[in-house]
Amino acid sequence: MSIAANLSKLKKELDSYKAKLIAVSKTKSNEEIMEAYKAGQRAFGENQVQELVEKQEQLPKDIDWHLIGHLQTNKVKYIAPFVSLIHSVDSLKLLIEINKQAAKNNKVIDCLLQVYIADEDTKFGLGYDETIELLRSEEYAQLKNIRIVGVMGIATNTKVEKQIRDEFQELRVFFEGLKQSFFRTEDYFKEISMGMSGDYTIALEEGSTMIRVGSTIFGSRIIPHWKNN
Repeated sequence: MSIAANLSKLKKELDSYKAKLIAVSKTKSNEEIMEAYKAGQRAFGENQVQELVEKQEQLPKDIDWHLIGHLQTNKVKYIAPFVSLIHSVDSLKLLIEINKQAAKNNKVIDCLLQVYIADEDTKFGLGYDETIELLRSEEYAQLKNIRIVGVMGIATNTKVEKQIRDEFQELRVFFEGLKQSFFRTEDYFKEISMGMSGDYTIALEEGSTMIRVGSTIFGSRIIPHWKNN
C-alpha cells in the first residue's frame, strides 16, 4: 500500500477516538514526507535534532514538527524557533533550558513530561515521584516560557499485551492525578502521548490522545549507511 493509503486506513481507525496522529518521519526522505503531506498529514515527529532542523528548512512551513526523541540541553537552541511540541522532557534541567531558549525567541514552547513506565533500562523518563517533585519545585514555578500540556510514555518492547496495557493504564491514571493536583483549571493540560506502530491500538483503548506512528505509515525503517559507521 502507498503512504497515502496507509494514512487513510490509519485515520479511519482513529475516527472513533479523539486522538491525534504524529507521523514519525525519522530516517524518511523528503519525498516520502511530502507524499504524507499531500495526503493531508501535517504533524510529523523526529528524534534527532540535526535531521529535524534539516527537514524543517527544506519542507513546507505549515508542518507541525514534534521532537519525540531524547533531547540534550545543548541542542534545544536549534529547534526552539519552530518546534510545535517537545514530547521528551525528562528533567528539570532540560525544562529550564527550553524555557531559556523559548524566551530568546519570544514564545512559549509546549512540552510533555516523559514518564518512565517501561520495564527496560534503556528508556528515558522521569519517575512518578520525580515528576511530582518537578511540578512542586520553585524552579518550575518561575518558568514562564514553557507550558506543560501533558505526559508521554513508551511501553516495554514486549509481545505481552497485558504488560503493555498495564503500563499505559498506569500512565493514564497518573495523568489524571496530575490534572487534579496541578492543572485542574488548565484546559491545555490534556495530552497523553502513548502508542507507536506496535502498540497504538492498545494505547488508544487506554486513553491515548496522541499516537506516534512511523512504520505503519512509511513501511519498515531502513537505517542509513552512515548510522553503521
